[in-house]
Amino acid sequence: MKMHLLLPIVTLAFAVSATAQEVKPADTKPAAAPAPIDPATMKDKVSYFYGADVAKSFRDNGVDINMDIFLEGLKDTIDKKTPKYTDAELEAAMTAFAQQMMAKQAAVAAEAGGKNVEEGAKYLADNGKKEGVTTTASGLQYEVLKKGDGAQPKATDTVTVHYTGTLLSGKVFDSSVKRGEPATFPLNQVIPGWTEGVQLMNVGSKFKFTIPSKLGYAERGAGPDIGPNSTLIFEVELLSIGAEKK
Repeated sequence: MKMHLLLPIVTLAFAVSATAQEVKPADTKPAAAPAPIDPATMKDKVSYFYGADVAKSFRDNGVDINMDIFLEGLKDTIDKKTPKYTDAELEAAMTAFAQQMMAKQAAVAAEAGGKNVEEGAKYLADNGKKEGVTTTASGLQYEVLKKGDGAQPKATDTVTVHYTGTLLSGKVFDSSVKRGEPATFPLNQVIPGWTEGVQLMNVGSKFKFTIPSKLGYAERGAGPDIGPNSTLIFEVELLSIGAEKK
């Protein structure tokens, strides 16, 4: 299941890629033969790749470095020279740096979370007034787009669905429809808004759910797109329950 419905694990890491080429599915047509590499420029291109890759990790993670010292450390290591700083000094500096970065990220998340709370509350209040929208006791909102006549699942069931998830901005952050492959998962192992909402559906139904952050990912968010305290919108079609296929 590729959707963002399970708890994410967020780590801070700086890594150098081992390869410049991403593995892609085989094309239906024979791939053109790669252009021959000039041996005279290959070393320069490989060197540039590694430099650009490390720089990208610094840039994307907001790491401020002293370029002269960075190059000195790089050269000293390659030349096997005695390090300018001891292991203990470097370890202490990196520990303090990690704490600084976590504090910075927490501040950014708190600011974004506060904004998302306000936007979500306003959206839910306006959406709840629309014709055809029902708000449950938990705050979940749903609209029946298509009514099916099949069975209704229980929380302990495994279901197969097609879905599209969007942010309040309209940005699609996940879609089994776009992938062309339905998602199958135990209904009690996803976010609360899904567990509650899908149980309201009959097989063959299609609902639109507006999920408050408390029934979604709350203050932790999920991945690069779902920020803290985000209200989420899902269009969900219930295809089958258990081993049944539609």
